[in-house]
Amino acid sequence: MDNADAMRAQLDQQKGIVDNLVSNTRLLESKIQEARSKKDTLKARAQSAKTATKVSEMIGNVNTSSALSAFEKMEEKVLAMESQAEALNQLTTDDLEGKFALLESSSVDDDLATLKKELSGSSKKGELPPGRTAVASNTGFPFRDSEIEKELNELRRKAKEF
Repeated sequence: MDNADAMRAQLDQQKGIVDNLVSNTRLLESKIQEARSKKDTLKARAQSAKTATKVSEMIGNVNTSSALSAFEKMEEKVLAMESQAEALNQLTTDDLEGKFALLESSSVDDDLATLKKELSGSSKKGELPPGRTAVASNTGFPFRDSEIEKELNELRRKAKEF
């Protein structure tokens, strides 16, 4: 029986060692999982820092004055277009006022005959009334759409590089 007691004692000792090994294995697995999680967190933080750096560089490299310049050019173009529309409106108004003045003059019959002649087609189509001159369609524009588009495309290209 002495041998059986020794074997039981050794079995109990081995069970204790196995339990200790299982416990240590679980602890090691837990630490490995914690290390993986920390690694993933650090990778995400590093990627975030890289992205933030690229955005900062992109903002620093974009020439804001050229972008603002493009908008100023667009605003100038709109102002020029508005001025041209206003001028055409004034020309049309002046023309109507002139026709009313003709109707109110003492030689109404002569003026009426002249107007009838104009309407019947004896004057050439497309001619302006006497005293009027043609206005070029783009004389009020110091720049072209293509210049603005070219500059905007260049800014877009630079932004895509980052």
